Amino acid sequence: MTKKQLDESVGYLKNKGFDKPEIGIVLGTGLGQLTNEIKNPIEAHYNHIPYFPLATVEFHSGKLIYGTIEGKKVVVMQGRFHLYEGYDFLDVTYPVRVMHQLGIQKLFISNAAGAINLDFKKGDMMLIEDHINLQGGSPLAFKNVAEFGDRFVDMSEPYDVEMREKLEGIAKKEGISLKKGVYVSVVGPQLETKAEYRMLKTMGADAVGMSTVPEVIVANHLRLPIVAVSVLTDECDPDNLKPINIQEIIEIAGKTEPKMVKLFKELINHI
Repeated sequence: MTKKQLDESVGYLKNKGFDKPEIGIVLGTGLGQLTNEIKNPIEAHYNHIPYFPLATVEFHSGKLIYGTIEGKKVVVMQGRFHLYEGYDFLDVTYPVRVMHQLGIQKLFISNAAGAINLDFKKGDMMLIEDHINLQGGSPLAFKNVAEFGDRFVDMSEPYDVEMREKLEGIAKKEGISLKKGVYVSVVGPQLETKAEYRMLKTMGADAVGMSTVPEVIVANHLRLPIVAVSVLTDECDPDNLKPINIQEIIEIAGKTEPKMVKLFKELINHI
């Protein structure tokens, strides 16, 4: 990755009309309904943006959408990239750097995840307070990283406290249940074994997924405040583990999503 590449990507989007967005939003698996809330949308498909990777997962549509939500300029990433698609950490996080260069000052992230904490159920939402990186690498481990920011990045509080508190207040006011916990990121695409779920629980994880952490690391590198919410689509009980049903996961994400959209819209309104 070079600054020239980033400049080309950003220049293309500016020419399309992506004008100083305030908030960037990353939508996870099965979580695309927020795009219906965007007023005066301008779309840029990933395969048209210079140096952008291409989304290969069938339920990730692969485009950046610019417009307004609650009167604020946003850029929404509909379809994200994963290590399990064969991408590297720089590919996966490239869009976060592009959104930052466009001008975003805050980043909202969503994902679909499995509930390791057995007090959490399918259809719950979890506000991510902290994370564990089990993806075997870092999006900051490249030779010219110092051109883009500090090599050594503090991660003592990777998720913005103020936005977390605001989101909790909104959830309480709206009567929406919002759990809190630790998200662990694995490579995938295979799901975990019973023994692996037991290990993750012992480590202190409340939910597991295959994304988010690289984006959060890069956002911290860019000093970009982040808030992240997991929609819990399956229960990872090693003593009662059922075969995974991807279609059911997508359906549960779709049913829970209106609550997440409500939370994000209200948060946009309050910042």
